Amino acid sequence: MNPSHIITTTEAIDPVFMFIFGACLLLLVGITVAMLYFVVRYHRSRAPQPSSQADGNLWLEIVWTALPTLLVIAMFWYGWRGYVALRTVPPGALEVTATARMWSWSFTYENGKISPKLYVPVGRPVKVNLVSQDVIHGFFLPDFRVKRDVVPGMQNHVWFVASKTGSYDLFCSQYCGKAHSAMISTVEALPETEFNAWLTPTTLQHPSKPDGKKLAEEKGCLGCHSLDGSAGVGPTFKGLYGSQLKVLRDGKSMTVSADEGYLKESIRQPAAAILEGFPPIMPPNPDLTDEQVEALVEFIETLK
Repeated sequence: MNPSHIITTTEAIDPVFMFIFGACLLLLVGITVAMLYFVVRYHRSRAPQPSSQADGNLWLEIVWTALPTLLVIAMFWYGWRGYVALRTVPPGALEVTATARMWSWSFTYENGKISPKLYVPVGRPVKVNLVSQDVIHGFFLPDFRVKRDVVPGMQNHVWFVASKTGSYDLFCSQYCGKAHSAMISTVEALPETEFNAWLTPTTLQHPSKPDGKKLAEEKGCLGCHSLDGSAGVGPTFKGLYGSQLKVLRDGKSMTVSADEGYLKESIRQPAAAILEGFPPIMPPNPDLTDEQVEALVEFIETLK
């Protein structure tokens, strides 16, 4: 094997799985065939009376003790090598921070760029640092044989290599609440030049006014709020602006208009006026600037 070749996560996992599967299949077939042979060969009709009385066989006991022991040791060694490969990040890996929240993903690159999808270059190792903002989540990439818990307050990581271009599913593998099944994203594997063009800012000027829709995607708003009127964990953004809502404020039920002031308050302090019929699980967003909140509200206004 070429010493410069990077062992991918699939190359570390698949051979171990096939080895253990093959050993189990061989044992299943062998034991079943031997059992059927003994049932037929030593049936009472063939040998009504035992012709011999064996008290034990040292060599047989050594064999059926040694062989399983060696097999288990081989499985452990083979699996351990794969595990070490999974936890050892190759040099030169691209670092990305995956932030999990109920119920969406966001990915932050070293230059500060944030995306709701994980964009990676083909052929280059990618190290993903895992961060949770609320509960335990699970970072699961079935195509790359990668699955790791994302625990609040715990440092964790995974790495993988995309060997060809394409779009790959990314799931949350730990039940994390009502919209757990909607916590889905993708890995977008791009050619190196195309990825660099995507990652590199197109201008060095100060950024213009924030894009409300892009912010809603990056901050995980769309994990709970739909854009098409469909039901979700939170109210749909479609037609929300200007509608009359029943809320609980200070323990009292009242009707309010979803105007600009209400929307800004709900983004900053979601527990101040809880919309009836929806669980009060939205976290506050103190990190948002006034310009970002304004952009989000303007985006919601456009969804008639």
